Amino acid sequence: MTMASRQRVLVIDDEKINLKVISDILREDVDVILAINGEQGVRKAVELQPDLILLDVLMPNMDGYETMTHLCHDVRTSAIPVIFITALNDSSHEERALLMGACDYIQKPLYTNIVQARVRLHLQLTKQRKMLEELAHIDPLTSLANRRKYEDVISSEWQSAIEHQECLSLLVIDIDNFKHYNDCYGHATGDKVLKQVASVLASQVNPGEGLVARYGGEEFTMLLPRFSQHEATKVAHQCMSEIEHLNLCYHHGGQTGQVTVSVGGATCYPQSSHLLSEFFDRADNKLVQAKNTGKNKILWDVSDKLDVPVK
Repeated sequence: MTMASRQRVLVIDDEKINLKVISDILREDVDVILAINGEQGVRKAVELQPDLILLDVLMPNMDGYETMTHLCHDVRTSAIPVIFITALNDSSHEERALLMGACDYIQKPLYTNIVQARVRLHLQLTKQRKMLEELAHIDPLTSLANRRKYEDVISSEWQSAIEHQECLSLLVIDIDNFKHYNDCYGHATGDKVLKQVASVLASQVNPGEGLVARYGGEEFTMLLPRFSQHEATKVAHQCMSEIEHLNLCYHHGGQTGQVTVSVGGATCYPQSSHLLSEFFDRADNKLVQAKNTGKNKILWDVSDKLDVPVK
């Protein structure tokens, strides 16, 4: 298993000997993060986002149940599975832990094979859950983010832009003459065009700089946080140029042409009084105008004064 693919387990226990024992049991399979109390454990869970948490019940100041409450009530940690580890053998404690949302409960003394087996099981379940979550946000044809993922991300970036007074740019992109191309060569070939266009669009955005999504049909969105209108327009021109260079021409039934794209764009500095839906509409309306006035062009919304930050 490579370091990049190793999962991470956070162990929260006030006894150093317990931390060492559990670390020795697990370290060959996972990266182990240690915390000596509940407060430190919550901080590390938020910061490091482990795949699984092993939590001792009996700890001073903040015991395991209180720590679990903090983890459950924070959206950043509420989905991380927790296994309670304790010397308490009263079934009522196990019941309480499970009712609080723990995924498992291991009693001391610890047996290496049991701990390893249960940790592996819950890590595998975590990996499967994350894979399903990722698949639910991926367009199966193009492998881009789908509309659901786009809406989640733009909502988050919108709030971040409001908080930090940063600009946000959005491109809405539509493939020109796609129906003619489909009519000429069939939907299977049309699907290949969608994949080619998607690949070009995805190549224009570095990981972590923005999001490219298939919005529906032959329409795509490109979200560019902290890109000015000038910077986003340069990206749009590059997209148009590279798609044109694909040279996807069609000749059939009197119809002759080439697959290009039209782009509608908008840039703003969001404020709490602005509506996210209106921001999309601004870019989408410009796309419609581009399609209706010759295609293969970029039109940018400059309809209001949101292109400068409000002091």
